[in-house]
Amino acid sequence: MIRSSRIYVAGHRGLVGGAIMRRIERQGYETIITRTRDELDLTDQQAVNEFFDQQRPEYVFLAAAKVGGIMANSTYPADFIRENLLIQTNVIEAAYRSGVRKLLFLGSSCIYPKLAPQPIKEEYLLTGLLEPTNKAYAIAKIAGLTMVDAYREQFGFNGVSLMPTNLYGPGDNFDLESSHVLPALIRKFHEAKLSGAPTVTVWGTGTPRREFLHVDDLADAAAFIMDKYDGGDILNIGVGEDVSIGELAALVAQIVGYEGEIVFDTSKPDGTPRKLLDNSRLLSLGWRPKIALKDGIVSTYKWYVANGAQQS
Repeated sequence: MIRSSRIYVAGHRGLVGGAIMRRIERQGYETIITRTRDELDLTDQQAVNEFFDQQRPEYVFLAAAKVGGIMANSTYPADFIRENLLIQTNVIEAAYRSGVRKLLFLGSSCIYPKLAPQPIKEEYLLTGLLEPTNKAYAIAKIAGLTMVDAYREQFGFNGVSLMPTNLYGPGDNFDLESSHVLPALIRKFHEAKLSGAPTVTVWGTGTPRREFLHVDDLADAAAFIMDKYDGGDILNIGVGEDVSIGELAALVAQIVGYEGEIVFDTSKPDGTPRKLLDNSRLLSLGWRPKIALKDGIVSTYKWYVANGAQQS
């Protein structure tokens, strides 16, 4: 990409898209194209085709997606598979048809088998059963990266697929009905501190282990890959370390300043026992994460108090 490149960020108001916007704006790119959901419905094929025909973006960051935590995925699986399949199919097809020079597709670590060996290598894809609680979303993402591969193979389309681990950061979703675990914990402990609640309940046993990547690190990697990598292999993005949900809850409570008791509701699902990505393929290209988990949670909590707490 050069300064005058026409760059479309799909999903620029979301957690990932917003971080990519901040990153490329700091780099000085002059023609960044965005549309809100009201301005462009990415599930509408005709509208997407017309948008690409009119705007002619050269580079596309496909960060638009319907996302959510265990509760949302378990409750609305049809919505998750339908909307994500439509968004991906429409954008990838329109990008190819309109002559986009390169597209970056954002997947998810949930594409890998529930009981995959740890850390998870890219080649473990489709070697086992998926985690049932987010199977519909995972299958949609698998379809997306497979579509990118197929368009590369059949048409020579320059598409790259990145598989991030669990993401968090400013702009996250803190709605307890649909959020992922880390923003949900931040909100729960913040509200418990304000109300003086003696306990905070956390879903599951607290034993599953998760890896967390700050979204600004992901955005940095996405810009890096858009410039440096044209290969056909998918790339994992993570930090190379994980923590148990119990350890994470204790860390969030400490950062928020909550001093009550943490209670685990073992009647609720744990999800995948462990999910740590092997990111050696990406590291070999020269990229490194920069934001430590504690520092990232501190900054995310500050953002939440300043921006999100009143709207949650």
